[in-house]
Amino acid sequence: MTTPILENRAEFKASDGYPLTCTIFEPSQPFRAVVLIASATAVPRGYYAKFARYLAEQGFKAITFDYRGIGGSKPKSGLRGFKAKMRDWAALDLVAAVDYASELAGGKPLVYVGHSFGGQALGQLPNSHKVSRALFAASQIGYWKLFPAPEKYRVWFMLRILGPAVAAVFGYVPGKLGMGEDLPHGVFMEWANWCMKPRYLYDDETLDARKNYPDYKGALRAVGMSDDDWAPPVTVAGLLAGYTGTKPEHITVTPQSAGQKKIGHFGYFREPSREPLWREAAEWLGRS
Repeated sequence: MTTPILENRAEFKASDGYPLTCTIFEPSQPFRAVVLIASATAVPRGYYAKFARYLAEQGFKAITFDYRGIGGSKPKSGLRGFKAKMRDWAALDLVAAVDYASELAGGKPLVYVGHSFGGQALGQLPNSHKVSRALFAASQIGYWKLFPAPEKYRVWFMLRILGPAVAAVFGYVPGKLGMGEDLPHGVFMEWANWCMKPRYLYDDETLDARKNYPDYKGALRAVGMSDDDWAPPVTVAGLLAGYTGTKPEHITVTPQSAGQKKIGHFGYFREPSREPLWREAAEWLGRS
């Protein structure tokens, strides 16, 4: 029998007061832990709804939210002239999301699921100690040369030529270019800059939050997909190298082992991954 799930749209404030939209999924019975789901770049929170409902069915209270400039957290005036950097998604938005989720946990465990950028961001937080377990899916260092050909050349062209040119004209990068949601100008440019560096954001001397990575000491599992051109195993390992305060577990999943033809960078959170990937995630997140 399926557990009835309650879904509520809510809002909380980022560290600088900017309003962020979230959705809370919870079972009708008492929950055992809170799961905060941190999105990938240019991916709205709705993409994770089915996964969040599944976690709620397993007894978790799950929270999805949108970074500033994305989905329900996009300014009403639009993105032209909107000031935001990718580092703000961590330092201002995700920091507040962790505090908000911790309050909702009410003393019960707070666990974390980070997709792509969501895994990159956790280590930047000064309050990551509030998270007891973190599961990353397709999280990596995004250095373009580590991607397989021909994808790496498409990425280079998008980040170095087409994206900056379009951003200069429109004041933001339209999602129609194949990036997902529309991206604020500053977010795109900082992301593009990191992707040109061999160690990605770890090579950005202006990013003071790099010093926080060793402070995360909770359990950490990183799941990569063997057919993910954006996060091949070497890039996942590159990200985990910064999480020196714990002993990360690195798992590479093949589509065949998950009963699928393709998973790629986004398939982990799609319905076909319910069995066995979602089940394994829920089991791991629920460990004491």
